[in-house]
Amino acid sequence: MRVAYRRVSTTDQNLDRQLVDQPDIDKIFEDKITGASRDRPGLKDMMAFCRENDTIVVHSLDRLGRDIRDLLNIVEELNAKGVAVEFVSERLKFSKDDDDPLARLQLHMLAAFAQWERNIAKARQAEGIARAKATHPEKYQGRPVSIDKDRINTLRAEGLGAAAIAKKMQIGRASVYRHLKTMNDTTSDEMNITS
Repeated sequence: MRVAYRRVSTTDQNLDRQLVDQPDIDKIFEDKITGASRDRPGLKDMMAFCRENDTIVVHSLDRLGRDIRDLLNIVEELNAKGVAVEFVSERLKFSKDDDDPLARLQLHMLAAFAQWERNIAKARQAEGIARAKATHPEKYQGRPVSIDKDRINTLRAEGLGAAAIAKKMQIGRASVYRHLKTMNDTTSDEMNITS
């Protein structure tokens, strides 16, 4: 069987551009999750599904592995099962029977460049965020406080419990408990200081 594996990093990205020119695919496995994680349901299912003499077809190297070591481990694990792995963009194919040293070298080099490009992109992103924070610090102050603590105190003084306060204010009970705990801790500290 020819089995396709397609992956994009987020749920709003589209898988349609991957492997459109591969009409002879028997089964497709997909993930909409970052490649940084090896814990991908589609990848796990694909690895379990494949049998000897199957071929895994992947759009490009970066769609399969999160880094060089991961990519090589996946390819070697599949090859050990007798499954070939074909990368369409790079025009590379790896199988147990055809252990071409030049192809292996290309795999290492291309994976290294793909990882280097990802690292450069992350560094540029971090620089851009740092520059934006320095230029517009008001945009990077975190989420504004949305809980009216005075109202929690008032409702508590009226005898309402945490669940009732949360329901009335339409906030999570954990937020109410957290505020009440902070208030209790502050009160205890004040009592210790005065005694």
